[in-house]
Amino acid sequence: MRLLSLLAGALLLLYPATPRAQTVWDMPTEYPENAMPGLGLTTFTKHVAELSGGKLQIKPSFDATAGIKSAGMLTAIADGRVQAGDAFAGSLESEDAIFALPSLPFLVTSTTDAKHLADIARPYLAAALQKKGLRLLYLTPWPPSGIWSKTPLKTASDLSGLSIRTYDKTSTEVFAGAGAKAASISFADTMPKLVDGSINAVLSSGDGGAGRKLWEFLPYFSEITYSLPLSVASVNQAVYDGLSGDLREAVDAASRQTERELWLALSTRLQENYQRMRQNGVTIDSSPAPAIAEALQSGAAAVQRAWCVKSGPACVPILDAFRASKP
Repeated sequence: MRLLSLLAGALLLLYPATPRAQTVWDMPTEYPENAMPGLGLTTFTKHVAELSGGKLQIKPSFDATAGIKSAGMLTAIADGRVQAGDAFAGSLESEDAIFALPSLPFLVTSTTDAKHLADIARPYLAAALQKKGLRLLYLTPWPPSGIWSKTPLKTASDLSGLSIRTYDKTSTEVFAGAGAKAASISFADTMPKLVDGSINAVLSSGDGGAGRKLWEFLPYFSEITYSLPLSVASVNQAVYDGLSGDLREAVDAASRQTERELWLALSTRLQENYQRMRQNGVTIDSSPAPAIAEALQSGAAAVQRAWCVKSGPACVPILDAFRASKP
């Protein structure tokens, strides 16, 4: 028996144990790795690896290299083309009106406001995802959206000279109402439009602008604080349910930790973006002509009312809770 034990031990040394089975999730975003959604994916990937002991691996991809943009992300996850993904919430309005809430114009004006609204909206966003067979992982906050343009914006009439990339149906309506030629274009498709000259302005944050180097075409940025929108990271519910209990706990903990770190990152992101923009020759107008904001805000109230109609009974409790949360 002793001889058999020694032989068995020798065989184990020659033929190591089979590696632990590993589950892999593909998780794309249409945004660059250095934009906030990209930071979310890399942060989530790191925490999942740590908390699962390497049993679950996230394979992030950026810049829509997986061929999936925000508007098609929920369908891609539900259909099993990928296990998880990140999408800009405003691009999902056709799936459910609740996704347009975070990018309603001039509703939030600070990071504090944005955090309050995100906390209030979370159960509604999660419920909308659940109807599609998806589970909310975490929310990614964006810095304030402003206007990138070829020339400075001095008066409200300058808006009529813009052929501007907007990021959802609501922002398209607001800018069109102010006289601009506006079109909702995915972030992944924005640069080709700038190159061919079909647009001459972009609604985005300094974060998105840095990710795409918008300054190569648009050297002016008007700080209008149009909104502080959100992106939504989700996973196929059946895929999540198929995990062992300890891996589900790891995913949940990684999601919470990722979102906490993203909000902390947002607190310094604006100044970091502005420093990088100025280093690349961008002129930042932090006090644009009041008439410009007024021209846009005149349409903001109308689209907020329209959103309330589309969102049905969710509107009043959400907006009441948000207003009550403001100091």
